[in-house]
Amino acid sequence: MLIIGLTGGIGSGKSVVSDKFNSLGITVVDADVASRTVVEVGQPALSEIESHFGPNILTKEGVLDRAQLREIIASDSEERIWLESVLHPRIGDQIAEELAESNSPYTVYVAPLLLETNSQKMCSRVLVVDVPEEIQIQRTAKRDEVSEVQIEKIASAQMAREERLEKADDVLLNTGTIKELEEQVLKLHQQYLEMVE
Repeated sequence: MLIIGLTGGIGSGKSVVSDKFNSLGITVVDADVASRTVVEVGQPALSEIESHFGPNILTKEGVLDRAQLREIIASDSEERIWLESVLHPRIGDQIAEELAESNSPYTVYVAPLLLETNSQKMCSRVLVVDVPEEIQIQRTAKRDEVSEVQIEKIASAQMAREERLEKADDVLLNTGTIKELEEQVLKLHQQYLEMVE
């Protein structure tokens, strides 16, 4: 199975690209979605998190209070390690299951930290959505209404742009309009279809 690992820095346009692939009938498996799926109400991971951190880790509706959890693990590395030991295997299983269920000609696997976590090993090709850092900061600040300092902090946890580009098999440069980016996706789509013929 041809699996395209889609990655890029914060604010690079990964969602636009994955949405376009999806609209072309290609299965998109998203690591962020998988990480939310495993902590949904009724999932074993949520019960484990609740029994570990106490009932206050849930909202009134019984949903995981992500902001509170982020705060706890940001200030306590042992709690972060515990949480990762609970979540990472389940997220991995969820992703593997979704990839196995894909029946499109090829599959796109979206992971912001694809290269940082060495997940490209399960992919046939690495597709990087690339954007200069100043545009990245402007777009993210506008989209998420967060400060440039916060964006730079998130970006610094990600691989450097040059290093990411070195590891890419395919690159989509996202410095133009959404329409231009989608046109680049269409060209890649044709190439990927030819690879699986």
